[in-house]
Amino acid sequence: MKITKDILDELTQKAKTSPRLRCNLDLRNSAEDNSQRMLNALEPGTIMPIHRHKGSSETCVCVRGHFEEYFYDENGNLADTIDMMPGGVVLNIEKGQWHSLKCLESGTILLEAKDGAYRPLDEDEIFTK
Repeated sequence: MKITKDILDELTQKAKTSPRLRCNLDLRNSAEDNSQRMLNALEPGTIMPIHRHKGSSETCVCVRGHFEEYFYDENGNLADTIDMMPGGVVLNIEKGQWHSLKCLESGTILLEAKDGAYRPLDEDEIFTK
């Protein structure tokens, strides 16, 4: 699949009209593909709770736009902030690391990859105080 500007623009339009202000595009070869690869379009105001993935690391790249990735300690205290823009860093978030993000620019799209088939987060993977 060739991902063009038109595809990115369409994904952004869907995110803008989504109640969650997010929309993703599945990049797997099929539903039987045991990986998670997606483009995730975000709009300012989307809510991304502090969470972790117990069974997988997560690789994250900013394709366009601007967001900040936040890392937290076990008590929910902010430990680090990474500025994410195209041409910047590639993050590999370690398995079990608490994190979240804030979208800073309309039209932001990130590439996300995780191990294994998709599964919803367990209760103990979402931080609650």
